[in-house]
Amino acid sequence: MSKRSFSTRVVHNKLNQDTALNSKATPIYQTSAFTFRDLDHLESYYAGEVPYSYTRENNPNTDELGQTVANLEGAPSGVAASSGISAIMAGILSVVEAGDHILAAEDLYGGTHQLITKQLASFGIEYTMVSFADEQSIEAAIRPNTKLLYTESISNPFLRVENIENLVKLGKQHDLRTMVDNTFATPYLLQPYTKGIDIVAHSATKYIGGHSDVTSGVVVGHEELITKAKQRIIGLGTNLSPFEAWLTQRGSKTLALRVKQQSHNADQVAQMLNEDDGVERVYYPEYVSERGKGAIVTIELAEKVDVEAFFKSLGWIKLAPTLAGVETTVSYPVRTSHRALTVEERNKIGINDYVIRLSIGIEEAEDIAAQFKQAIHQSIK
Repeated sequence: MSKRSFSTRVVHNKLNQDTALNSKATPIYQTSAFTFRDLDHLESYYAGEVPYSYTRENNPNTDELGQTVANLEGAPSGVAASSGISAIMAGILSVVEAGDHILAAEDLYGGTHQLITKQLASFGIEYTMVSFADEQSIEAAIRPNTKLLYTESISNPFLRVENIENLVKLGKQHDLRTMVDNTFATPYLLQPYTKGIDIVAHSATKYIGGHSDVTSGVVVGHEELITKAKQRIIGLGTNLSPFEAWLTQRGSKTLALRVKQQSHNADQVAQMLNEDDGVERVYYPEYVSERGKGAIVTIELAEKVDVEAFFKSLGWIKLAPTLAGVETTVSYPVRTSHRALTVEERNKIGINDYVIRLSIGIEEAEDIAAQFKQAIHQSIK
């Protein structure tokens, strides 16, 4: 059989189930549990001969989603979770425990920053956050108890593209596991596991699901680590419901089409806003992959723009605390994604009151740019 392209593979991901019905789409297994004929049949589950018992532990819909994202990332195993943060937590806890040390990039999504610095720290897990743009800073921060290097393939919100090859090299040199949040890039643009990363996480709420109607996460990677991650998800009760898994799986089939169009639009919008005198700076990657640069554009408005007025002038573009739906939205990191960070922490990574994150949709690029330009110029003081 010839090797199929990503755009073909993303459509043809379906869990193989023995059924007399041969449903074209996987049914929704909206059940809390699966029944058994007798005690022998029950024991066959614990012997690994029967796949399902209790939905918190596994379910055909969540299994299908986990394996789908694993397939798209080129990884052997994957497991779904109740959110992106749940997936990230499970991935991290598959490597570290109390007394261990995480070395993370300082320019992470605010929710991940809080997970590492507050929640996991309260479990006795140590951390250091440094600039991952500087290899010397990373090496200098490695401790004897460091177990994990953690970063994002494209950072939130300033879209720094991580040097995956360098991270893998450092991990191997120091016998450390590596983990990457690949939400912004999606497996359409980047597949960090195929470059040597041990664990890859996604907030599947974003581009995997793609339609702003579900909250879910997926973590993929080495089978040994994903088995541990799944145990964490089961034990901590952060499993995904069958219906939300089904919705996310359904959305995933158009991933390539959506991200291709959104990335094209984002490139155009970035160029057009870069020429606007109401914009101080545009953040958009120079290169991510041959398929595109991603669908997020971050801008810093000029000081002559009234930020409050800007948000009131956006018209059909919505203000939202998330990203990646088919429609264009904006987010205000100071008050949403990075709200929990201190002013000093935000200043260190460059987030000020004029920084706006744009999530570009599938509309016409000219319409998107025109609406932003209108909002900017209606808001000049």
